[in-house]
Amino acid sequence: MDRRFLTVLGVSLVFALVVSAIFYQISAGRNPSAPKAEDTDMKDLVVAVRPLPVGATIKPEDVKVVQVPAAQFPKGGISTVEEVIDRPVISNILAEEPVHEGRLAARGSGLGLAPIIPKGMRAVTIRVNDVAGVAGFVLPGMRVDVLVTGRPPEGDEEKVTITVLQNILVLSAGQTIQPDAEGRAINAPTVTLLVTPEQAETLTLAASEGRVQLVLRNGSDQSIAKTKGKALRELYKPLVARRKRPRPQPQPRVIVREVPRPVAPPPPPPQNEIVVIRGTEATVQVVNASPSGD
Repeated sequence: MDRRFLTVLGVSLVFALVVSAIFYQISAGRNPSAPKAEDTDMKDLVVAVRPLPVGATIKPEDVKVVQVPAAQFPKGGISTVEEVIDRPVISNILAEEPVHEGRLAARGSGLGLAPIIPKGMRAVTIRVNDVAGVAGFVLPGMRVDVLVTGRPPEGDEEKVTITVLQNILVLSAGQTIQPDAEGRAINAPTVTLLVTPEQAETLTLAASEGRVQLVLRNGSDQSIAKTKGKALRELYKPLVARRKRPRPQPQPRVIVREVPRPVAPPPPPPQNEIVVIRGTEATVQVVNASPSGD
């Protein structure tokens, strides 16, 4: 056999062995069954057993502890149940969702609405009816404008409606601080609003001196409208102007009547005349006819 051919064959075999060894090492490094150091490092994580609404206080039966890889541990997560017991929820937590520190208020901060009131803000509750409550469609989380109708103290007996507060957050409707499970409207005789201390004074005075009306607005609309209010006389101004407008006077009716023409008297009856001839003179004498026609 040719020596040259054998040399080429030997070199090819050596090259194939080297390539196979390199490929095997790469495949072994990517084998998913090979244990990793980070997979063995697990960490405890507290998750919710059931949905936890805003205002709820966490009890031991509401949460559980699960094991998650340390690399997947969420930021703000909690590892022990003792850290969450008796703490109010300030943001809805779904079932099997990790309990984050940012969704809980401090222990002892209060119950119900108190934990979700930011520092420096106040919660004011006002009584409304179906009309003032926008027919029951006021839900927690919506934003409203507050209108008040009353009589100014300047001695004017005329009623005025004016917008006193705008873009106010609704904290609760009635006794509920979140919508029901189906997202339906809540028939709320009272509505709690989140306001500043100064706005709380305005709202309290408006509720005591006039009639309060809530106006729904788009949650994404953050603009503040500049209004001057509406007085009662301005509401009826078009009607008053229409009443003061001079009415057109009715045109006199012209009646044309046909006047009868005077009837001419009948001509007198013809007279009987007699011609009398005396010599050369002839005279005419009238002879009246007798009534009997003789």
